[in-house]
Amino acid sequence: MTATETPETAPLPPAERLHAPVLAWFDQHARDLPWRRPEAGAWGVMVSEFMLQQTPVNRVLPVYEQWLARWPRPAALAAEAPGEAVRAWGRLGYPRRALRLHGAAIAITERHGGDVPSDHAQLLALPGIGEYTAAAVASFAYGRRHPVLDTNVRRVFARAVTGVQYPPNATTAAERRLARALLPDDEATAARWAAASMELGALVCTARGEDCARCPIARACAWRLAGKPAHDGPPRRGQTYAGTDRQVRGKLLAVLREATAPVPQAALDAVWHDAVQRARALDGLVSDGLVEPLDDGLYRLPSA
Repeated sequence: MTATETPETAPLPPAERLHAPVLAWFDQHARDLPWRRPEAGAWGVMVSEFMLQQTPVNRVLPVYEQWLARWPRPAALAAEAPGEAVRAWGRLGYPRRALRLHGAAIAITERHGGDVPSDHAQLLALPGIGEYTAAAVASFAYGRRHPVLDTNVRRVFARAVTGVQYPPNATTAAERRLARALLPDDEATAARWAAASMELGALVCTARGEDCARCPIARACAWRLAGKPAHDGPPRRGQTYAGTDRQVRGKLLAVLREATAPVPQAALDAVWHDAVQRARALDGLVSDGLVEPLDDGLYRLPSA
């Protein structure tokens, strides 16, 4: 990229220079993950996409297997109370995803006869489904041609094409245009490209460090060819957990998940020393629909 070019105006490399080597690499190095197997079906793909948001694969795998064993179809989950989804979510974090997945299962059951729709617009119309998840399910489950932009893909494109170390903190219109421009024309190839570029970012071109010796497109990578200039954009957002409201929320939910009956306030008070922070976290859980307050100072996971 020249001094007068921006990520929006810089010329794209011939897409074929990226497609063929990345797809060949994926054929050899793709992980054998349960949601990539044919028997997973569209519901298995959707469950995995909800669980993998901001959560690493190794933490998702056991919960995913248990979830599909218990709820192999959307209708099975829809028939349960939402609190059961929260309970089964375990310690994956960001438990509102469990409520959103439960809501999507209800909508799939009521609107689509229990089958996850293949149409992008219908997926996007489901509660709790955003642009990324709709594109991912349409692509990975049904082989449709959509740009699938997660953090890994955005990082690969930022380095290989625009020549910067990291993408912006939030997805931009320029990134979406780039992703569309890089999509192979053939639907099946485009779906495989989406999975392959994501895997490359997860295994080789990672946030913690790039392994250019293993990268199939290192010779064409704009960032490497530019000498790997250091990131000069907004500070990267770090993720903290210890001592935060997120940690307190997790401790409160853990008590409720393990309980077989409504839990008294005293049991929740015992999990955290700071009464103000504890009350704030509990209020947030109630507001988010993750905890249901009852009479006499009792609490439980949501029943409806």
